[in-house]
Amino acid sequence: MKSSLYPAQDLRRRTLAWALKLKVNPRVVRVQTMRRKWGSCSLAGTVTLASDLLDQESCFQDYVIVHELLHLRYTTHGRVFKALMSAHVPGWQTMEARRMQAT
Repeated sequence: MKSSLYPAQDLRRRTLAWALKLKVNPRVVRVQTMRRKWGSCSLAGTVTLASDLLDQESCFQDYVIVHELLHLRYTTHGRVFKALMSAHVPGWQTMEARRMQAT
């Protein structure tokens, strides 16, 4: 992957590419400092990703991106949510513990 002068912008673009694939439409995608989380999704459709995510490998970034984007459609972590996570990010359960360490 080539380096960019604007890594946060690249992460936003990647998030929007995932949004198309998942058929969801976030109102806003932000990358900012977050002290306790890797990402969040508001009821108003704002997806916020931690700037620290830029230092993580792409598979973990995808896990967080997909997790937050799916919350635009499913507010809970129910069966359908987990099935879609498995379909789009195989092995996501192994990354779940790591994500939870940030909370």
